[in-house]
Formats: sequence, structure tokens, C-alpha cells
Amino acid sequence: MNKVRKAENDSQVEPQHGSRFFQVFFGIVFCLLIAGALILFQRHEQLRALARQTDRMAIPTVAVIHPSREGAVENLVLPGTLEAYVESPIYARTNGYLKAWYHDIGSRVEKGDLLAVIETPEVDQQLSQARADLVTARANLHLARITAARYQGLLKTDAVSKQEVDNATGDLEAKLAIVASSQANVRRLEELKSFERIYAPFSGVITRRNVDTGWLINAGNGGALQQLFSLAQTDPLRVYVNVPETCAPSVHVGLHASLELAEFPGRSFSGTVVRSAEAIDLKTRTLLTEVDVPNKSALLLPGSYASVHLKILVPNQRLKVPVNALLFRSEGLRAVVVGENHRVRLRPLVIGRDYGTSLEVLSGLKPEDWIVLNPPDSIEENQKVHVNKLGDVPKAASAAKVGATSSAKPGPSTVLKKRI
Repeated sequence: MNKVRKAENDSQVEPQHGSRFFQVFFGIVFCLLIAGALILFQRHEQLRALARQTDRMAIPTVAVIHPSREGAVENLVLPGTLEAYVESPIYARTNGYLKAWYHDIGSRVEKGDLLAVIETPEVDQQLSQARADLVTARANLHLARITAARYQGLLKTDAVSKQEVDNATGDLEAKLAIVASSQANVRRLEELKSFERIYAPFSGVITRRNVDTGWLINAGNGGALQQLFSLAQTDPLRVYVNVPETCAPSVHVGLHASLELAEFPGRSFSGTVVRSAEAIDLKTRTLLTEVDVPNKSALLLPGSYASVHLKILVPNQRLKVPVNALLFRSEGLRAVVVGENHRVRLRPLVIGRDYGTSLEVLSGLKPEDWIVLNPPDSIEENQKVHVNKLGDVPKAASAAKVGATSSAKPGPSTVLKKRI
């Protein structure tokens, strides 16, 4: 009986062990299936994330700024040279020897001051001879007048002929002309003798003395060798500047100007535009303009170099952009502007002056435009971009830094500096 029960128990144990084995096996398979599904799902999500990241990276991120506005008043700086308001070389009007001079270089003289005296012995002798000839001519005139009057009286008694009276009258008129000629010659020589004394024609300073006592002086303008003195009026001083044609309409009489000189650092001198040529020079395309500067203290010297500052009004609105915001293309210089829906537009530009780190834009941009810094060469029209706005005022340092991080390719600033 016991054996029968033991066999029945063994038969019951074997099916239980088999069912447990299958349960464990199916549990492991189920776990593997779940793990495989999770791995497949995770890989699918990774692929989708990679696709999304690839799509995002396909759209470049660019740094953008607004162009900066230039002021309505522009400080135009032009080179100029100070010149005396009046400068005159002084020559002799008579021949002779320099007897004495009374003012050397740097001397300030008033109008009418005696500068030098010339000895003219030849002119003195000519004047003495002319005066003697005048005395002779007057004596002959007196005799001719008496003779003519006497013949007029004798003609009434028919003591002389009409012909003799006419001869006496004609001789009297000839003697009158000789006296007038002698008087004119005396006056000429007296005027010539007055040129022995050389006077200052205006108030100023002696800037050059080319003669010394005993020098032989020849009359007339014979060049620098015959120049006695050079006299300059230094209050006020003139400065001639050449204003560019684009700024010429803003220059007018009465415009204030300030001068800066290297010998007076940190100091400026006021001046005023007094006249202009009213015509553009065809060779230089500039307007010749005169600026007068008061110089009562005689601090400024003629011949000095000066930087002339003119505050002129700019009629048209002008913008300024950094050099790393420009793009060179075969069709010309362009700026990349971000428009609606973050789509870029390539705008042609007209460039004005080069300020080094920035350029003046005359046309092609508006103040409200967003322009791209360091645009890549591969960028195309209507391409979509992500925008990183930096602000309204472009700064060279921050723009270069952000541009370097937003694009692996360097911007065209180096190329622009070589081409401008």
C-alpha cells in the first residue's frame, strides 16, 4: 500500500516540476521581449531626436544688430596752413646804395614807419641838372614873352611885319612848353628822390630782411635778390582749406571753425568762414574756402600747419555698420538683412567713408533693419536662419566675438580692409 502511495506522489511531482520550468521559461522570454521593445523604442526616439537636431543645425544661427545712425552735425576735419592776411615784398623804386636800415626781422611796425634809407647820388645830380634847365627855360620864356609883347606894339605902327610878329608869338608858346616839360622832369626826379626813404605800407611784422648797409640797390622787382624786406600782417590770419564736393553745400559765410595745432595740444582757436571760391575745382573736386582767425596776441605764426574743424549739417540720413557685417559677392558688396519669417535678404550697398572698424553706408539699409554679423559665404537669398539679437548699437569687440561663435568661417573684415 505504501508503495502504491509513493508512486502516486511521484507521478504528481513530475508534472509540477514541468509546469514551473515552462513558467520560468516564458517569464524570461517575456522579459526579453519587453527589454527588446524598450531598446527599440529608445533607439527610435534617439533617431527622431537626432533628426530634429540635424534639422535645427541645418538652419544657421546668426547674430544681428541694427545699423547705427550718424549725427546730423558732422565734424569735418581738413588740413590747412596759416597765412598772413596781407604779405608784401618790398622793393626799391630807385637806384643807389643802402645807407641805413631801421627794422630787423620780428620787428612790429606801424603804417608809415621808416624802414630804410637809400643814397642816390646819380638821382641827386639829375635833379640838380633838371632844376638848372628849368631856370634856363624860365629865363628864355621871360625873354620870349617880352619880345612877343614888343612886336605886338610895333605891329600897330607897321614897324614890323606880320610874319615877324607870328614868329615871336610861336617862340613864346614853344618856350612855355619847354618850361612845362622842365617842370615835369623836376617833379619826376623829386618823386624818384623821395623813394630814397622806404616806409611801411601797412602795419605788420618784418618777416625777412635781405639787404645790409652799403649794398647796391637796383630799382624794380628783380626777384628775391632785389627784395629788401618782407612785411606781413598777422592779425587776423588766413587759412585756406579744400572742402570736399559732397560737403560744399553745407559751407557758408559765417560758419564757425576751430583750429588745432600740434604746438598747442589740447587747445583750439576760433575762426570764421569769410568767403569761398563759389566753384568746384575740376582737378581736386573741392571747394576752396577761406577761414579767418583772430591773432591779437600774435600767438599764431604764419606758415604753421593746422587742423581745421568745421561743424557742417548733413542733409541726408546716413548709417554706419561694422566692417564684419559685409559680404563680398561677384555681383558686388552686399549686406545680409533678416526679414519676415527669419528669411534673409541680400541688400546691395553704396559705401561712403571708411572709419577703420566701421563704414559709412549711403544707401541700401534702413535704421530698423537687422543686419547679420560675420555672414557665411554660403548663405543664400531667402534662406531661413535663427536670430540672436545683440542690440541697436554695434560694438566691434562684442560683434567679433559673437560672430566668431556663430560661424566657423571667418568674416570678410580682413578682406574688406584690403579692398577699401
